[in-house]
Amino acid sequence: MVLRSYRRFVVVAYQFLPLLVAYARDRNRFLLFGSGRQVDAGTRRRRARSLLDSLLRLGPTFIKLGQLLSTRPDVLPPEYVEEFESLQDDVPPAGWAAAREVLETDIGSVEETFEEFDTEAISGASLGQVYVATHEGRRVAVKIRRPGIERLVEADLRVIRWSLPILMRFVDQARSFSLETLADEFEKTVREEMDYERERRMLEEIGENLADSDRVRVPAALPELSSRRVLTMEYVEGTKISELENLDALGVDRTELAMTLQRVYLQMIVEDGVFHADPHPGNLAVRKDGTIVFYDFGMSGRVDPFIQDRIVDFYMAVARRDTDAILDTLVEMGTLSPEADREVMSNVMELAIADARGEEIEQYRVQQIIQQVEDTIYEFPLRLPPNLALVLRVATVVEGVCVTLDPDFDFIAVATDYLGEEGFIEESARDYVEERAGELQQFGESLVRVPPKLERTLDSVDRGDVTVQFEVADDERALDRLAKRLILGGLLSATVMAAAVLYAFSTPEAALVAAGLAVPVALLLWRSFREPSGIRATPQFTRQQMRQRRDD
Repeated sequence: MVLRSYRRFVVVAYQFLPLLVAYARDRNRFLLFGSGRQVDAGTRRRRARSLLDSLLRLGPTFIKLGQLLSTRPDVLPPEYVEEFESLQDDVPPAGWAAAREVLETDIGSVEETFEEFDTEAISGASLGQVYVATHEGRRVAVKIRRPGIERLVEADLRVIRWSLPILMRFVDQARSFSLETLADEFEKTVREEMDYERERRMLEEIGENLADSDRVRVPAALPELSSRRVLTMEYVEGTKISELENLDALGVDRTELAMTLQRVYLQMIVEDGVFHADPHPGNLAVRKDGTIVFYDFGMSGRVDPFIQDRIVDFYMAVARRDTDAILDTLVEMGTLSPEADREVMSNVMELAIADARGEEIEQYRVQQIIQQVEDTIYEFPLRLPPNLALVLRVATVVEGVCVTLDPDFDFIAVATDYLGEEGFIEESARDYVEERAGELQQFGESLVRVPPKLERTLDSVDRGDVTVQFEVADDERALDRLAKRLILGGLLSATVMAAAVLYAFSTPEAALVAAGLAVPVALLLWRSFREPSGIRATPQFTRQQMRQRRDD
C-alpha cells in the first residue's frame, strides 16, 4: 500500500508541478529571488481550467476533492470555485465482472436474489455505479461501490497528506489553516461516502422527515439487500430537472417546482437538521405529476441547532436588508472575521441582495464596490467551518437550479414566506422581546445593587479610606482646564442648590431665576469636557490598597 502511495505521489506531482512553478513565480519571478507579480482574473481562469483537467486525469478521489473545493471560497479564488462547480461526479463505470464479485460477496448470487438484472450500469460515479434490477416483482436500483476503490482512495489520501506541507508554502497564513481543516474534512467526507450503510441510514431518516409531503419522493431503501458496499433501493423514474423542454411537455409549472425545491431544502436545513447535500441536476428528477425525486444520498449532512437559529436570523436580516445584522450573524456563525472591514462587507452584501432579487444595479455602483475589494480579494476575511461548507454548497446549487427553472425566481421572498408560515419569524420576534426583557431585568437589579454600593463608597470617602491617583500630562494648559472645571462645577452646584432651596422655601419665580443662571454654567462645563484633555485619571478603589492604608 505504501509503495503504491509513492508511485501515486510521483503521478500527482507530475500533474501539479507546472501550476506550482507558476505560483512560485508569482511570489518570486525567478523562483528563488526577484519581485512578485500581479495575476489578473484571466490568468487565474486559465490556471483553474488547467487544474480542473489535472483533477479529471487523476481520477475518482481527486474528482471528489474538486467537488469539495467548489464549496470553499475561503480556500480558492472565485475563478477556481466557478470552474470546479461544473465538475460532475460522472465517471465511466467499471466492468460488470468486477462489480458482480462485490455484489455477490456482500449480498449473494445475482440469479437467486433478483428475477432480472441489467448488467449495463445506468450511471457511473467516482466511488460507485448504479444498476437496475427486479426484486420480488418491483424495480430496484442497486448501487455498488467501485471495485478496488478502497486501495486507490487510501493511497490518494496519503498523497494529499504528504503534499499538504508543500502547498502551505504557496498560500498565506489565513488560507493555510483552511487547507488543513479542508484535508481533515475531505478524508472524513470520502470515507463517509464509501460507507453505503451510512448512506442508507441518511436516506431513511430524510425520507421519514419528508414523508408527509406529497410534492417530494425519496426512494425507499431495502436493508436486507444492502451492506457497506451495496445499497439497494426502489427505482423511481423521472425527468431530469434541468431538461426544461421535457418539463414543459409534461405541463409542469416550473415556478411552482422551484418554490417546492427551495422550501424542501429550507425544511431539511432549518427544521429537520439533516439534509441531502448534492442537489445538482443529475440527482434531481421530476415525475409526471410534478413530484420531485431525490437521488444519491452519499453526500449528506447535519446542522446543529445553533447554526439553524443563525440561518433563520440571516434570512430575516436579508429580508430586512439590514446589513449590520447580516454581518453580526456571519460573525456569530464563524464565517466572517470580527476584524473584517464592515463598510466594505456591507457594500458587498447590499450588492448581493440586489442581485439575488433580480434588481437593476447601476454600473457605477458595481465598479465602485469592485474597486473596494479587488486589491484585497485574497485577504477577504471569509472562512468556512466544516459544518457550514455543505450548507453553502446546497444554498448555491439549489439557487442555480431554481433560477434555471424560473429566471425571475426570488429565493429571498420564498424563504421569508416559508419562515413566516412555519412560525420562525414569530419565534425570532419573541426571542428579541425576551432578550430585551432580560436586559431590563438586569437594569432593575442594578438599580437595587448600585445605591448600597454607592453608599459604602461614600462612607469610605468620608472616612478617608479612598485613594485617587491621577497623572497630569505634559501640557501647560492642563491645570488651567482643571481649575476652570472646578470653578464651573462649584458654580453649577451652588446655583442648583440655590434653585432647590428657593423652590422649597420661596416662590417658583425666584427658583426659576436661579435655574436660569445654572443653564449657561452647565453649558460651559459641558463644553470644557468636549475639548481634548491632557488629564488621565486612574481611580484606585481596590481593597488591597485600602487595607494597606489602614496597616500604615
